[in-house]
Amino acid sequence: MYGPMKLLAFALLVLVPAVALAQQAPPQVTFYGAPNAVISSGVVIPPNRAFVWTSGTVPGVADANAKPGTRERFGDTRVQATSILKNIAGQLEKQGLTMKDVVYLRAYLVPDPTKGNRIDMEGWSAAYGEVFGTGANPTKPARSTVGVSALVNSDWLIEIEAFAVFPK
Repeated sequence: MYGPMKLLAFALLVLVPAVALAQQAPPQVTFYGAPNAVISSGVVIPPNRAFVWTSGTVPGVADANAKPGTRERFGDTRVQATSILKNIAGQLEKQGLTMKDVVYLRAYLVPDPTKGNRIDMEGWSAAYGEVFGTGANPTKPARSTVGVSALVNSDWLIEIEAFAVFPK
């Protein structure tokens, strides 16, 4: 008769590999969540897929003639986010990727003094919606938006990190 420890060890040796086989990663990048949502709830990345993770990317100067410290210099949240997403697209292009390959975004937003010190989610969402979940790019990456008290430059309202996976 087997002792309880031997039975447990046998069960673990048989059951754990069976469960692992049943839960294998899909062969392609798979997004999940509500189909009508503008972002995915999450993404499953197959094993052995190369990826690119950008550092926090900040906006470019929108108006070089504008005085430093003015809103016109970098623009509002939508203008800044659009600038950043174009920058990220350029970074990815140099690696042989496009915005269709982005699986995750993390955006840091600060309160906008011209919006009653509220974070401008509408501006961020508008810029995002011009790039993702469109006819040209149906990808809807998983996304986190984090409210922070400040960024390194007090004129910046948003900073974005992107994670992209190379297609097979």
